Amino acid sequence: MPGERLAVRGTSEVGRFPGAAPPTRVELTIHKEGEKKQEEGACRRWFRKMCPCCCKRQSSTSYDVTDKVEYVKPPAPTPEPVKPKPENGEAKEMEDIVKLSVCSVDLLSSKTGQNRQEHHTDLYHGDEMIIRRGQTFQMELELNRPFSADNDKLHLDLKTGPLPLVAKGTHVIIPLVDQLEDERWEAKIVEQNGNKVKLSVNSPASAVIGLYGLTVTTSSSMGEAASTYNSSKNIVMLFNPWCEEDTVFLDDEEESKEYVLNDTGRIYYGTEKQIGARTWNFGQFHEGILEACLFILEKSDMPPSGRGDPVNVVRVLSAMINAQDDFGVLVGNWSGDYSDGVSPAAWSSSVEILRKYHSSNGTPVSYGQCWVFSGVTTTVLRCLGIPARSVTNFQSAHDTDVSLTNDVYFDENLEPIDYLNSDSVWNFHVWNDCWMARPDLPPGNGGWQAVDSTPQETSQGTFRCGPASINAIRSGQVYLKHDTPFVFAEVNSDKIYWQRNLDGTFSQFHSEKKAVGHCISTKAVGSDERADITHLYKHQEGSEEERIAVETASRYGSKPDVYSPPMAEDVSVEVKMEGEGPRMGADAQLTILVKNLSSQPRRTTLHSQVAVMYYTGVLKGTIKKEQMAVELLPNEEKTIEWVLPYQQYQNQLVDQAALMLTLSGRVSETQQVLANQTTFRLRTPDLIIKPFGEAVVGKEMAAKITFTNPLPRMLKGVVFRVEGLGLQKGHEVVVGDVGGHSTVTLTEHFIPTQPGPRKLVASLDCKQLTQVHGVADIVVLEQ
Repeated sequence: MPGERLAVRGTSEVGRFPGAAPPTRVELTIHKEGEKKQEEGACRRWFRKMCPCCCKRQSSTSYDVTDKVEYVKPPAPTPEPVKPKPENGEAKEMEDIVKLSVCSVDLLSSKTGQNRQEHHTDLYHGDEMIIRRGQTFQMELELNRPFSADNDKLHLDLKTGPLPLVAKGTHVIIPLVDQLEDERWEAKIVEQNGNKVKLSVNSPASAVIGLYGLTVTTSSSMGEAASTYNSSKNIVMLFNPWCEEDTVFLDDEEESKEYVLNDTGRIYYGTEKQIGARTWNFGQFHEGILEACLFILEKSDMPPSGRGDPVNVVRVLSAMINAQDDFGVLVGNWSGDYSDGVSPAAWSSSVEILRKYHSSNGTPVSYGQCWVFSGVTTTVLRCLGIPARSVTNFQSAHDTDVSLTNDVYFDENLEPIDYLNSDSVWNFHVWNDCWMARPDLPPGNGGWQAVDSTPQETSQGTFRCGPASINAIRSGQVYLKHDTPFVFAEVNSDKIYWQRNLDGTFSQFHSEKKAVGHCISTKAVGSDERADITHLYKHQEGSEEERIAVETASRYGSKPDVYSPPMAEDVSVEVKMEGEGPRMGADAQLTILVKNLSSQPRRTTLHSQVAVMYYTGVLKGTIKKEQMAVELLPNEEKTIEWVLPYQQYQNQLVDQAALMLTLSGRVSETQQVLANQTTFRLRTPDLIIKPFGEAVVGKEMAAKITFTNPLPRMLKGVVFRVEGLGLQKGHEVVVGDVGGHSTVTLTEHFIPTQPGPRKLVASLDCKQLTQVHGVADIVVLEQ
């Protein structure tokens, strides 16, 4: 009837379950008010079909607009009992229960708020939501009614990139859970006050970095259509050097402050005898810089799915900071004519360069030289959360033919052959170190990595360089990616002089072994002093270890015979470990086995060093170095006992208690190079768990957990964690301090709730000792 409205109730479950009443069918009839619809006879229908031109239908123009709507319902199969009609307030409440929706989202992104403070992002300009991966963050939702954990559902969607996909990690669906677990996307309600709920959201340490859009989806268990709320504010996700699981984790608070949070620095130039320093404003937190850095990633065409790996990100940025082949940030110019741009020496800040590049939608900025490329690279890496520093190498070689040597050619009369002399040595060259684990390389090659954005040589067809492991450079392992040979040549190549023979071939007539790689410098942590880090890039100049590295590297270059190959390779060295290996708290003992497979005597000096290593393969530092003279009779096999006293490692270990022993040497008679790297860990004791009593559902039983401190010193703040699925809920037992070599016994009483094979697991947690755990198998019988 006119003025009547049809209300369709959202609470209906009709059609969703067997036996439910069929859904209401709506039929629409249109006719003029006050006029009966004329029925058409059968004869007229037949006549109109046979002769449509003589008997046309009435023109559609004669129909009026809808005047009346009639709703025809089929008869209900079973009448339902009449329910009392709810009052208006009750009706409203029923509707609210059905449809839950989000009114607003507060990302709690204030610079002084919990998120920005805890994530070390409070220095960034503005009040945007800037967080670091692998760490929880908070947000508040205002709903149209109180959230019901029993009836309501809620999840978050984060999307990044032009085509977000769940499989690529660029579309993240974050479920609501009761308890947060590490290394996964999850959300938990931590506060609820009326219509407001506060969420704590967790992200994995491998999450893709970049700009995310946020959507909140709500629904109810009643099966109604979901309600979606799109946040007007985005979330920026960065790398997290403060998170142990992130591959850029830097386990030193002072270094994190310097290499991530310090927005000014020093860049060195000049010559090794006259080192100059200039202050550079990195400005990674300045207004517009974060946006510019994210713009560079977008401009690179790097798939968003690849932005979770800092190796990939650094490699792409190395190419994008220069404009050589991808319209990157800076145009290199060494001509001396800078009239149509800014002289490289005039810059003292990355801020203007990056803002200019961003505001011009990616027009390269003129001009840069090595220190400018390096300064901008430091800014971008620190801004995105990758620890970085600018590094200057004096007497820096430029190897153009991957020979791993710096070659100078002369003719028969010792006149330089200019067209062949493409290698060069720069007075100084500035590049970058960045810090990250290298799971793509053998253990021991994480830590500082060299990356160079100055366009010198192409790498896989693009002007870029790195990241190259500095540990690999130091040991001459130039076969490890990326661009390790080029950086090795910059810091440790020999200068080889060649003379042309009458037949057109060339012969070596002189070499300089200390010609390149001097006074490698960077700003010291926490001060404006210069720190010399040459020892990180190369062994002491002229030492046997340094010579071994040079000759090892050259064998992988384009001139593998520059140095005389060994006359024989008949000596081997290997490291053996007894049983399950050294135990925590005791001296670590390994066996070095040296074999002479020849019929002649052999002599060598073995250089050994052992370093503490994180489980990621990053070396923390060397804790012992020594040399061993070894003389072997013909066909002799010699065993050397190697010992690392407990006192030397007790205060040096990190989680997992991993160590790396490196051996190197050269056989005097044959010039054979010996090399071996062995990783091992110090075994921690197990927790001994002994169940007693009958294991029956509903019947109390017990288990005794025993732990003996293997260290001669006290363990502080020991905590046990015990859990058994179907046996007892997980809980903590605070034990407190445990004296050196003391034994702790803990008895757990519990009532099994599920039959079948069960496992009771326990672990011990304290700062001085990790990876201590135990398990007991328990078969629970039915009652």
